[in-house]
Amino acid sequence: MPQRLAVTGRSQEPRARFAEELRRLRTERGLSLRDLAKAVGWDASQFSKMESGQTLGGPEIVQALDQYYGTPGLLVTLWELAVADPTQFKEQYRRYMMLEAEAVSLWQYSVSAPPGLLQTAGYAREALTAGGIKGEELDRQVEARVRRGLVLEGEDPPVFRVILSEAVLRTPLADAQRWREQLEHLSEAAERTNITVQVLPFSAGLHGLMNTDTMFLRLLDGRTVAYAENDVRGELIEEASKVERLMRTYDAVRDLALSSARSRKFILRMLEEVPCEPLT
Repeated sequence: MPQRLAVTGRSQEPRARFAEELRRLRTERGLSLRDLAKAVGWDASQFSKMESGQTLGGPEIVQALDQYYGTPGLLVTLWELAVADPTQFKEQYRRYMMLEAEAVSLWQYSVSAPPGLLQTAGYAREALTAGGIKGEELDRQVEARVRRGLVLEGEDPPVFRVILSEAVLRTPLADAQRWREQLEHLSEAAERTNITVQVLPFSAGLHGLMNTDTMFLRLLDGRTVAYAENDVRGELIEEASKVERLMRTYDAVRDLALSSARSRKFILRMLEEVPCEPLT
């Protein structure tokens, strides 16, 4: 079915509409991408990707363009519609993964599963299988998930702090040996100098991150971005004021969590409860 167009002939798909408006504003002023970059103070390649629909950019660059073109709120509104479009969720996650690989420090709150950066191959395989993934695609995703964890290793790894809801440690795998290996991996990771693992016990009660997995990434340029995900959707958050509010909520949750030493003892206690494999 051909794409629906408004009477203006302009695209009604939010992402395409945003890119179209960016191109229109620039070309009507007779500007090259290089001219625009010099005038606004951002890289020309970023504008090129935004105008071609490869990326949406962040709120700061869109606000700067609104100010430069004298279109207060127009581009920000189109950008917000594009970001809210369900088809953008996968793109946001891809962008998040790129930023994760570049981060110098990471903070996470995990609701129901060990963070992907600390998952074993066995855990990843059972979790992905439960999600309906199988065959070669399953093998590919397991390998990719394990490879993600390598970012925490090497000569100069990023700092990683994770708060695990107690539910993470009380939701075992069907395979007891795989579950044992996952708990051992968490315990060993907690001993590494660049990793801090804390457990948020059920006794902490209600808090501001209920049912929301949250990750903060501190980037080389000094910015902090966040990615918040629930059962329905995930959202990459780059606007500084929103990130700051979410960070304050995370700090409040961290204050409720057990210390790193008590958390490791908690994990070891959970490990003791895992049934041993029968001797043959």
